[in-house]
Amino acid sequence: MNPITHRPLSAITVAGIIYREQRFLLVEELIEGQIKLNQPAGHVEPGENLIEAAKREVLEETRHHFHPEALLGVYHNNPAAGHRILRIALIGSVDSTPDLSLTLDAAIHSVQWLTSDEISARQADLRSPFVTRCIHDFQQGKRFDLDALHSLTGLEK
Repeated sequence: MNPITHRPLSAITVAGIIYREQRFLLVEELIEGQIKLNQPAGHVEPGENLIEAAKREVLEETRHHFHPEALLGVYHNNPAAGHRILRIALIGSVDSTPDLSLTLDAAIHSVQWLTSDEISARQADLRSPFVTRCIHDFQQGKRFDLDALHSLTGLEK
């Protein structure tokens, strides 16, 4: 048995939690042939720190420039089998208008501002339980200083 081919897949992801005028900024994205609702989120690329990754992901998925303000939390899913995910959720704001000169990621179907009630009504459409948990934690007032995030990227030289 080759241990490399049987190792569970792992991912480090970041998500932008953006709230304005009683609404959260979410994206509808095409995942395995289905439209799913998610916070703007994605994988951390090699050489990127977490804040850079969050800014890039929000911009690529919404065309909005993201300004991180706080760490909401660190979330993980570590099932016995399948994909393992570590999600770092950052709270922030975005510019009032999107940069329409940019093209959205190919998987993004639409960008939407939704109330928590509208999101709750679409539970079956959520990409993962992370969406609801992040909204709940945001509404509970959870906030941590961005200084809690430490990056060794660039220090290894």
